[in-house]
Amino acid sequence: MAPVLGIIIALMPLKSISRRSFAASIPAVAAAQPSQELRFDGELVRRHDGYVDNLIAKQITAPRDPARGSFADDFGIVFAGTPAGIIDASVAAILCRQSRHYGSAALMERVRLAAGWLERNQLKSGNFDLATTNFNSPPDTGFITHSLSSAALHARRGGLKEVSALIEPVLRRMAAAMTVGGVHTPNHRWVVCEALAQMYELFGEPAYLRRIGQWLAETIDIDTDGQYNERSTAIYNAVTNIALVVMADKLKRPELLEPVRRNLDAMLYLLHADGEVVTEISIRQDAFERGDMRRYWMPLYYLAVTDNNPRYANLARAYAGHASLSQTMTYPQLRQPLPASAPLPHDYVRELSEIRAARIRRGPRSATVLWNGVNRFLAFRKGGCVIEGVRFASAFFGKGQFVPSAMRKTAAGYQLSQELEGPYYQPLEPSRPVAVQEYGATRLLRRRSEVCRLTQSATVRETASGFDIDISIEGTDNVPVSIEVLFRQGTQLDGVAPAAAADSFLLSEGHATATSGPDSIRVGPGLGLHRWTQIRGAAPKLPGPSVYLCGFTPLRHTLKIECP
Repeated sequence: MAPVLGIIIALMPLKSISRRSFAASIPAVAAAQPSQELRFDGELVRRHDGYVDNLIAKQITAPRDPARGSFADDFGIVFAGTPAGIIDASVAAILCRQSRHYGSAALMERVRLAAGWLERNQLKSGNFDLATTNFNSPPDTGFITHSLSSAALHARRGGLKEVSALIEPVLRRMAAAMTVGGVHTPNHRWVVCEALAQMYELFGEPAYLRRIGQWLAETIDIDTDGQYNERSTAIYNAVTNIALVVMADKLKRPELLEPVRRNLDAMLYLLHADGEVVTEISIRQDAFERGDMRRYWMPLYYLAVTDNNPRYANLARAYAGHASLSQTMTYPQLRQPLPASAPLPHDYVRELSEIRAARIRRGPRSATVLWNGVNRFLAFRKGGCVIEGVRFASAFFGKGQFVPSAMRKTAAGYQLSQELEGPYYQPLEPSRPVAVQEYGATRLLRRRSEVCRLTQSATVRETASGFDIDISIEGTDNVPVSIEVLFRQGTQLDGVAPAAAADSFLLSEGHATATSGPDSIRVGPGLGLHRWTQIRGAAPKLPGPSVYLCGFTPLRHTLKIECP
């Protein structure tokens, strides 16, 4: 969690009432298994206790502070999800017999403070704001509901009537807002449905089911490649999977687990050797960012047990450190032992037709070829040495950044291509008068002349030690070209010379060696007919060291990427 800026909080130490007196104060709940009677993995409880300690150390307790009951991020912004998270984590700890915070009266006071923040800041509509971007936001209210309704469920099962009295009125107003409110993005639909499913379990309101039915009537947005609409492998895939598992469980609709299975199966082929996920296919903010499968822990574990799936079990074990005590309390499947693990796929070629990409994995070597509208058409790594992207640009009328518009599979590999034109325009003909002589608006009415053309292509071929990229650019002569190989930040380079731009290097001849830890990648041969790396019309320089090869059209050059 982000630290609180500019605030020093003096906190009284947490004191716990006796376990016997606390247990006596909790009435039995019919047809429920009170969480204080369950046994949890000791490491899970220890991690959760540390998480609670971290939250309460940051929670603002000053009576006159507007953020009392919550705390701000690094920029001084307070989010409604923070007090909801404090409540969820605290209630789980209070009810868990193994927790250091079991029966803590002081922690119960922190729940009151957090509930007070929610009561003060809930809008008349029932929604909450996401202060960085979304205001009066039903979907962000849905995200908050996930934690808060879990706390309400535990409070009911554990007989914490005060917690129920504090948060259930807030939850009812949130649910009312979500039964009529809209969304922004595809995953928001399922987040709202997940929240309403949890609310239905608590309150049994038919209106919640009707609203869920309206959203589900649109059908789940999963393609034949096993990806949801946003293709967000590091964030929103997991958000959607969790939402569908919750709905399937709460609403007794097991068919909602099928898209989760399809997505998890697809993700098995979007993993690098170190467990990092392929994010270059995403169309959300996680594109080309680093991530792993930790957010998928809940659906992985749930379906590993439900389906006796050994591959899911493999990943669930790998990310056991990200298990949630609150979720484990809620779902019996998460308390059952996992089946035996099976190895994950590690040697394959898998083509993703809807995503317009191909995945190639050879043990520690991993590559993604892309023709889906991005300018980084190849990403490659060997262990910890990572090429974030290969791309090139021609100084052709300010629009020569290579973005493949077509792909042809050949015996050699994947041939990606792009056709460009650079015309000039004649005066408007007298027979084509226009009311407004705004040049841009009249361009399509003008006759073209001196049309320059450029055909750019890259054929990506797998070799025994890596990949060859055959780059061909022809049509208009003497156009400057810059080929870029972008490495991950922190990579050490040898065999290159500094270029004018920061973190940019020239490979005029020979080969460059990139090293990260024990792993290395060799690229070349070089090309040094000029030194202009930041070609006009090229995409902006990205973070990380870039190696450039510079030439002119007509250009034919094979860039070799090899693992020594």
